[in-house]
Amino acid sequence: MNRARSSPLNTALMHLVLGGYTFLCLAPIILVVMNSMKARNAIFATPLLPPTPRTFDLIGYFTVIGQGDFLFYFGNSLIVTIGSIFFVLLFGAMAAFGLSEYRFRGNTLLGLYMALGIMIPIRLGTIAILNLMVAARLVNTHLALILVYTAQGLPLAIFILQEFMHQVSHDLKNAARIDGLSEYAIFFKLVLPLIRPALATVAVFTMIPIWNDLWFPLILAPGEATKTVTLGAQVFIGQYVTNWNAVLAALSLAILPVLVLYLLFSRQLIRGITAGAVK
Repeated sequence: MNRARSSPLNTALMHLVLGGYTFLCLAPIILVVMNSMKARNAIFATPLLPPTPRTFDLIGYFTVIGQGDFLFYFGNSLIVTIGSIFFVLLFGAMAAFGLSEYRFRGNTLLGLYMALGIMIPIRLGTIAILNLMVAARLVNTHLALILVYTAQGLPLAIFILQEFMHQVSHDLKNAARIDGLSEYAIFFKLVLPLIRPALATVAVFTMIPIWNDLWFPLILAPGEATKTVTLGAQVFIGQYVTNWNAVLAALSLAILPVLVLYLLFSRQLIRGITAGAVK
């Protein structure tokens, strides 16, 4: 009886908590988008209210698209982000497959060594990375950012994918070997399709810090030809005057790729996060 009575209450509380959490997550985004469509005076006078016919103004978007080379910066961010995600998923999946499939001396220690990058921030090595890129003549290139972000994302990718690859049936892989498939064929045609939720999860969690990063683009690729969206938005922030309409418009447009990626992979992402939670 108590369980029957408490079940609807628990369900209501769960929905309330989830609704509150969703609101807290979306409130800053909604606030930025709303204020990006206001006149400058309205941004400071009524920051928490949506735009009205009197305060509605798209001058920020016109400024960003017309004067800020935003589309060019947007393309740079896409090149760096997509390239980094591709190499993180490829090399991370290969390393995770090797660690989970083959047993050898030092297997566990090697896995722990690769996971150290999760606990040690890559920014601690900024000076050494900059010296390395200067010596390799890669400063102000997309490749410099791709290499750094690939190294940054690999530890978490290996850690997550390794756990999922342990769940792939060994009998299935052994049957494929008996049928004559090579290890590469087993990896690309058998294992990767079975861990798509994990790949989607890694892709989303890898993309967000790369797309929003300001540190490494400022250090390694500050040139006009390689500026990313986040760095490009800084041109509207001056020492004495800040074009808040343009800044908020640039931030609103920068949200779109993350939102599109989430919508495309939302089902796989949820499956990847909740895998193993319910038996």
